Amino acid sequence: MTIQLPPGPKAEGIAGHARYMTENQLGFQLDAMKTYGDVVRLRFYNRVAYQISNPDDVHKVLVEENDKFSKSPIYKILLSRFLGNGLLTSNGKFWRRQRRLVQPAFHHKRIQAYATTMTNYSADMANTWKDGEVRDLNQDMMRLTLNIVAKTLFDVEVTEHASAVGDALTVLLVETTNATQGMIFVPAWVPTAANRRSKRAVAQLDSVVNHIIDERRASGEDKGDLLSMLLLTQDENGESMTNRQIRDEAVTIFLAGHETTANAMTWTWYLLSQHPEVEAKLHEEWTRVLGNRAPELQDLRQLEYTEMVIKESMRLYPPIPFIQRQALEDTTLGGYDVPKGTLVNIGPYLLHHDARWFPDPERFNPERWTKEFEKQLPKSAYIPFANGPRVCIGNSFAMMEAQIILATLGQRYQLRPVSAEAPIPEPHLTLRPKDGIRMRLEARQVRSVPDARPVATELA
Repeated sequence: MTIQLPPGPKAEGIAGHARYMTENQLGFQLDAMKTYGDVVRLRFYNRVAYQISNPDDVHKVLVEENDKFSKSPIYKILLSRFLGNGLLTSNGKFWRRQRRLVQPAFHHKRIQAYATTMTNYSADMANTWKDGEVRDLNQDMMRLTLNIVAKTLFDVEVTEHASAVGDALTVLLVETTNATQGMIFVPAWVPTAANRRSKRAVAQLDSVVNHIIDERRASGEDKGDLLSMLLLTQDENGESMTNRQIRDEAVTIFLAGHETTANAMTWTWYLLSQHPEVEAKLHEEWTRVLGNRAPELQDLRQLEYTEMVIKESMRLYPPIPFIQRQALEDTTLGGYDVPKGTLVNIGPYLLHHDARWFPDPERFNPERWTKEFEKQLPKSAYIPFANGPRVCIGNSFAMMEAQIILATLGQRYQLRPVSAEAPIPEPHLTLRPKDGIRMRLEARQVRSVPDARPVATELA
C-alpha cells in the first residue's frame, strides 16, 4: 500500500526545519502554506509534523473527529512541569471531570456578575495613569488582567504579587517555547540554567497560589467563586480534591485567564494608534452609548463597533498563534495519509492571514465583521479561542473583559507608540510583542471623568 505524503520544504541536516522555526516561526509557516498548500510536511529532528491551514481540515481535527487526536505530548511533558495536571495539560476522563467541575464558574450568568469588578479595576488603572507618561502597555495589561482574574475567580487581591506571578508565567512561556522549537528536552533534574529558572518560577507560583488556598481552607467560607467550587467538590467516591489538584487548576486559570486577554489588548492599543479613523469611530460609539460614564453590563450589547475592533485585532494577532495535536490512529487530512503518532500543527495565525477567508488579510479592517460576513466564513476559519470540546473555557469571560477594558481606558486616554518601528510579534504559547510596547498616554478632552467605582448593576 502506497502512503500519500504531503509536500514540504527540504529538511536540512539532523535538525530539519527546527532552525527556521527558531529564527522566524510566523514567516516560515506562512511561506510554507503559500508555497506548498494546506497540508505541509515538516520535520523537527526525528519528529514529523503536518502543518494544516484549511478550515475543513482544522474543523475535522478539533471538532468532528477530535477523539482521534490528543493534546500534543510535547506540550504536556513541558507544561506539566509548571501547571501539573490541570485543564491545559490533562487528557481523557480526568480532563472531562475537571472541565465539568470548572465550567460553572464561566456560566454566562456568573460571568455577567464579574462586569462591575472588571470596570472597577480598569478605572483604577486609569486613575494611576498620567497625561504624557510613557508606559509599557503589555506589562500594564498583564497586571490588570491578572488582578481581574484573581478577584473574580478567587476573590483575592494579588496586586502586590502581580509582578512575581507575571514574571514566573513569562519564564514558563519562554522556556516551553525554546524547548518545543528545538524539540530537545532536558530532564527537569538536570541543573541547566533553563531548569534553574523554571524551578524558581514554580516556587514563585506555588508560594502565591498555595497561600490563597490555605487561607480559604482555614476560613471554611463558601464564597461561591471558582476556588470554593474546587475546595467543596467531591468525586463519586466522596473524596475531595487535594491541594495539589486545586493548585494545578488555579495556576492554569491564572495563566490562561490573564495572559491571552492582556496580549489581545496590547495589540489592540497598538493597532488603534496606527489607525486614527478607527479610533475616532470608537470614540463616537462610546460618546453615543456611554456619554461620560464608565461602561456597565447592559451597555455591552450596544458597543458593537468595540466588539468588531477586538475581533479584528485577534484576527491579525491571535492570542494563541498555534495549536498542536497528535494523531491517535491512522487517518487522512486534505487527501493525505496521516500515520498514527504524527504531530498536527494548526495555525490560527495562518488561517486568520489567508486571503481566501479574509480579503486583504494584512489590513486592519474592523468593518469586515458584519453578521453576514461571519455567517459565510467556513467553520474553524476564525479560531482565536480554538474550537471543539477543548475550546477556551473562558472565551465569553475574555470577550466581555476586553470590551470593558477598552471602553473604560479608551474614554480617558489615547495611546501613542514611542518608537516608529513596528513591534515584533513573538510566538510563545501566546503571541506577545517582543520586548513589550512602550506607549505615551494622551489624556482625552472630555467633559467629565467616568467614576472609578460605578454602582453595581442589578442582574435580571
